[in-house]
Amino acid sequence: MLTLLKLLKDGRFHSGQALGAALGVSRSAVWKQLQQLEAELGLSIHKVRGRGYQLAAPLTLLDPVEIRRMAGACDWPVLVFDSTDSTNAEALRMIEQRQDAPFVVLAERQTAGRGRRGRKWVSPFAENLYYSLVLRIEGGMRQLEGLSLVVGLAVMQALQQIGVPGVGLKWPNDVLVGRKKIAGILLELVGDPADVCHVVLGIGINVNMRMTSEVDQQWTSMRLEAGQAFDRNQLAAELGVMLQKYLERHQVDGFSAIQAEWERNHLWQGRAVSLIAGVNQIDGEVLGIDSQGALRLKVDGVEKVFSGGELSLRLRNDS
Repeated sequence: MLTLLKLLKDGRFHSGQALGAALGVSRSAVWKQLQQLEAELGLSIHKVRGRGYQLAAPLTLLDPVEIRRMAGACDWPVLVFDSTDSTNAEALRMIEQRQDAPFVVLAERQTAGRGRRGRKWVSPFAENLYYSLVLRIEGGMRQLEGLSLVVGLAVMQALQQIGVPGVGLKWPNDVLVGRKKIAGILLELVGDPADVCHVVLGIGINVNMRMTSEVDQQWTSMRLEAGQAFDRNQLAAELGVMLQKYLERHQVDGFSAIQAEWERNHLWQGRAVSLIAGVNQIDGEVLGIDSQGALRLKVDGVEKVFSGGELSLRLRNDS
């Protein structure tokens, strides 16, 4: 089925006879595969008598060779899957199989994409970037301090570099344009964090998605913000370059060296917020973050510090 898609990706008309000849199947078999493409991947295919079949819009598929070429000195191995449950889950399986780190896992679509706190990450075929970088961490907990915030900075810089205006950060793991989410980060760790472990840096970026009814929060995409379609291969390459830059800086100097830059780009700095932890809500004002990436809030006139993967931050109505 995906071989057929690659024949159609140029957005031109192709006759059923030509497609069948290229695939070595009958025209009726081509027709069945086209129906599968529409049903399973949500693609729109035009069918015109006498002209053949055409994708409603051309597709640029992920290409590991092209990504590594554009990434230059960032030469992490890149593995691309047509479909997987999630790139983080795929990466975790590869760690179990003793794949040498670092390496990058990408997918054209995810059937069970995951965000923080168990949320579903909407993952349509060939529209967005589903990216997981696996690192081997040695030297204990210091290498993990503020790591998700470091990744957020790298994502933000990659989006700005490629031409998306108004991008900023929201503690702990979101990248926003205004109040709308454009990217999210999910870190997963296996092994002993006090000794040697592997960490999976999962990144989802809304690239060319223009509509969906499945997202339960305000969202946007690169295409909606910039008014143009983007090459996901170029984005993957730029993201790799920025991740390498910020991760090396973090490894050498620690998170405290990046703390001020993160705070400058925090869109909710100084804002009145509610911090949600399960059924509990804490109201306060964002003061910033500490040298380990924890959130500093002024609560009833007193500074308090909060950290943890299950916390959620929301703007208060009066902010």
